[in-house]
Amino acid sequence: MVVKVCLFLAIIVCLCLLQENMSSAEQKVVSVDFEVFGRVQGVFFRKNTEKEAKTLGLKGWCMNTSHNTVKGVIEGAPEPIKKMKHWLQEVGSPSSRIDKAVFTNEQTGNKHKFSSFQIKK
Repeated sequence: MVVKVCLFLAIIVCLCLLQENMSSAEQKVVSVDFEVFGRVQGVFFRKNTEKEAKTLGLKGWCMNTSHNTVKGVIEGAPEPIKKMKHWLQEVGSPSSRIDKAVFTNEQTGNKHKFSSFQIKK
């Protein structure tokens, strides 16, 4: 009987630790700045970026620059961030041409700074 109780308690402790680890992984928020170079203005790049970010559950913003690039910030869980970085580097909007995408200031935290994804003017 003592062995069964000890085994039961050990299982409960393991489940609690597993749940705690899963909760902290779910709360992990990655934030990264980006700038995309190429033919990215006048081709609905920002609108498609917003759509893709929202589809992936990401938050942040994007805007056109005076240098004919699109820059912004994306934040969210690590896997969707990875997918969005690929989209910004390789896919883009149907009429765009991406020469390069630069990612800087990547940080990890526990809180979102943004409440949604927006296009800035």
